[in-house]
Amino acid sequence: MIEKYKKEAASDVVYNLEYNSERQRLIIPEYGRHLQKLIDQATAIEDDETRNKAAKYIIQVMGSLNPHLRDVPDFQHKLWDQLFIMSDFKLNVESPYPIPSRDVLQLKPDALQYPQNFPKYRFYGNNIKYMIDVANKWEEGEMKNALVLVIANHMKKSFLSWNKDTVKDDVIFEHLYELSGGKINLLQSTEELLNTTDLMRTNKRVSNKTTPGGQPKIQSNKNNNKGGKKPFQKNNNQK
Repeated sequence: MIEKYKKEAASDVVYNLEYNSERQRLIIPEYGRHLQKLIDQATAIEDDETRNKAAKYIIQVMGSLNPHLRDVPDFQHKLWDQLFIMSDFKLNVESPYPIPSRDVLQLKPDALQYPQNFPKYRFYGNNIKYMIDVANKWEEGEMKNALVLVIANHMKKSFLSWNKDTVKDDVIFEHLYELSGGKINLLQSTEELLNTTDLMRTNKRVSNKTTPGGQPKIQSNKNNNKGGKKPFQKNNNQK
């Protein structure tokens, strides 16, 4: 008679417990430990044909976790790259895509060259200075005058976002003259910039559930009674 259940000693059960702190670190934790064990088993297979079949099977399992992207060619390339990465680049199988290397994976991106400009009027921003430099290179004409006027209006808007009070156009013209190195001179110009209210105007959206006063909006029966049905009215004469 075959023994169906075998009683184990409590000490053996505790001894065979496996804690996460004692397990091997997962390279890509999103796939879980079971898939990592499958990859480790496939890496240890000695027969090339069997190992290739196991790798293709693992790719199918990885793709089943994202079925909506399983048949996308670029996604297949990503799965194969992750397969080699999770095997610690020890898996020797035939891949339909170039096999990544550890050196490429450990490459660090180049440091970004952040602008180190410290303008005198920081509330205008660096883009205004770039626009002014571009305007200085343009030839005199209507296009340049229009660009200068747009820059001046944007400078006024930026100034008002920093200082909520009104600002005179002469102040903007003086700053524009200074930032352009004296090449753009509107100090004696008769041009007028946009009003403060036009520049600082915002679109206030009113909720369709409440009125501006905060009271709930009562919908009329005309809109609710579709199809010509009369609203229900209680008959006080009924007993």
